[in-house]
Amino acid sequence: MKFYLISIIVAITLMAVASASAQNVNIGAKAGLNSYNIENNNSEFDSKIGFNFGLIGHTHLNEFFAVQPEIFYSVQGAKSGNTDVNLAYINVPVLLQFMFDNGFRIQTGPQLGFMMNAEAKNNNDTINIEENYKSIDLGLNIGASFLNSSTGFGFDARYVHGLSDISESSSFSSYSRGLEIGVFYLFNYSD
Repeated sequence: MKFYLISIIVAITLMAVASASAQNVNIGAKAGLNSYNIENNNSEFDSKIGFNFGLIGHTHLNEFFAVQPEIFYSVQGAKSGNTDVNLAYINVPVLLQFMFDNGFRIQTGPQLGFMMNAEAKNNNDTINIEENYKSIDLGLNIGASFLNSSTGFGFDARYVHGLSDISESSSFSSYSRGLEIGVFYLFNYSD
């Protein structure tokens, strides 16, 4: 099932990239670090450091607004005592950006996450816990970025607030919360 889901996501992304080439869309790559946590009323979790990497598209709607869809792999989760809860997602945010003339941007938009893997790791023991979590996570991104328009390099910082319950349990709800920081590069960037 996951193979088919990944295949569909890749096919949609390739079609979007192909059509974007005709519409002055800048394509780029991104990578960064995450600090995620799981909020619920049943357990106490600590933040877990992870990473993300993937592709971005960027197109100007006008002088001040742009749309930036992304697709990236993200390692999220939380810590509980000696146990690491590792949740791996393919995340697809679509950000609306307000661009200042000095390279700074503020951004917000929805994010759809597709769970690829869920494991609990305690010392050398790893347990598959996919049945404990839902396969889809809906979130909201709020953040800022800076782009050096002469080089195409930039940095990004955002908060991701999970809106959907990711737990399969009927006795409690769990929500993903995280901070992401990273760098990106837009190939052949032009305003």
